[in-house]
Parts: sequence; C-alpha cells; structure tokens
Amino acid sequence: MKIKIFPIFLIIIFIIFFIIFYKGLQNSSIYKPNTNIKRNIPFFEAKIFGSNNKIDSKEIFKDHNFYLMNVWSSWCVPCRDEHALLVNISKQKKIKIIGLNYKDNTINAKKFLKELGNPYGVIISDHDGTIAIEWGAYGVPETFLIYDKKIIKKIIGPLDKDSLFEIKKLIK
Repeated sequence: MKIKIFPIFLIIIFIIFFIIFYKGLQNSSIYKPNTNIKRNIPFFEAKIFGSNNKIDSKEIFKDHNFYLMNVWSSWCVPCRDEHALLVNISKQKKIKIIGLNYKDNTINAKKFLKELGNPYGVIISDHDGTIAIEWGAYGVPETFLIYDKKIIKKIIGPLDKDSLFEIKKLIK
C-alpha cells in the first residue's frame, strides 16, 4: 500500500509545482518605467565638456523651447548607432540638443565626436554619473524631451525612427 501511495503523492506534487510555475510565467513582472512623465527638470551645475567652465541648468534650458537631452558615452555601441539620427535632428531649428557625456574618458569622447560629428549645442560632463541619476537615467543611451523646463518624454535606449516620429508629434 505504501508503494502505491508514494508515486501518486509524487505526481500530485509535480502537478502542483507545474501549475504554480505555469501561472508565474503568465504573470509578467517585467518593470517598465513610465516614459510619459511631466516633471520639472532637476537643477544641476556641471562642467562644460572639455573645459573647466561650469554651467547650470537654468542657463541651458530656456522657457518655451524644445530640447532633447541625450545621455551618451563613447564606449556605448547603441550611442554610436543612434548618433546619425541626432546629427539629422540637430539640423532642425525647432529643437536644441544637449549632450550629457556619461562616465566617459574625455579624449575618447572627443574622438567619437570628431569621427561622427557633433549634434550637441552644449555638452555637459558627468564623470561620476550623479547628474544622470538625478534625471532618472538607467544607462546609456537615454534621451529626454524637454519643454518649458519640464521633462515630457523619456526614451530609454537608442533613438530610432519610431521614437523620432513620437518626438515630432509632441513638438507639433
């Protein structure tokens, strides 16, 4: 009698575990941050890229203007992929692009910009990553659309044609 109960008990336990794991797979627990945020830009003071001069966010972001703040690094492969799109956007007059050079070697970053072009009106150095953290960046590349000193859209990852279409819709 004991021999017949043990296999049945083992099968029941296996079925229970299977149901639990199956239900767990149905439940998506992947965190997706909110990218449509309307909050004020954080105040910061930082060095201008390649110099010892400091600038603060009040000097960079003016009222009633659209800005794209792009968090980038020379060591970031997706940053290299999106760079051509940033260069094209920089030719438009409706939007100004600000670069936040994240945890990067200045010499490598200068080579990156010399090779691919500089789409940025202003580049801010963020050697220790604290400014990016204040903005809520998770990594590189990330881009923030700003209007009236408010973040209105956050794009995680490299820019692509779809994200550019979204940005154009928001600017109009």
